[in-house]
Amino acid sequence: MAGIMLRSTAFTDHDLLPGRFAMDGDNMSPPLQWSDVPDSTEELVLLVEDPDAGKEPFLHWLVTGISPEAGEVPEGGVPPGGREWPNSFGETGWSGPHPPRGEEAHRYFFRLYALNRPLDLSGAPQAADVHRALKGREIASGTTVGTYYR
Repeated sequence: MAGIMLRSTAFTDHDLLPGRFAMDGDNMSPPLQWSDVPDSTEELVLLVEDPDAGKEPFLHWLVTGISPEAGEVPEGGVPPGGREWPNSFGETGWSGPHPPRGEEAHRYFFRLYALNRPLDLSGAPQAADVHRALKGREIASGTTVGTYYR
């Protein structure tokens, strides 16, 4: 499978997310940039999840319908053409890191998927629902990881 180059100007891969992106900071989504999206892409999907939050990954941000021509999203913005969905906090859009105080740093996986046909979701999908819906549609993906602790 092809690889999308996904990065942020606010943090490096597997590095600490600045506090302004956390729920108890400014709760702003970080800026993201990407390249190497396949020409056959119909839709991009952005999924941000914390696999360290418990038994199921905790969904922090889900955006579907992103334009394949988009190459970035600014800090605090929504990717062009994107539709934001409810996250695991029950809020629509970005909700930043908020791990329990004193725990080791949690990892926040920012994943961008290129799809060969639009994703079919309804209601308030959780991370596992999104992963199931991606099966058979994903033609490329890219990941960058931020960490955070309180």
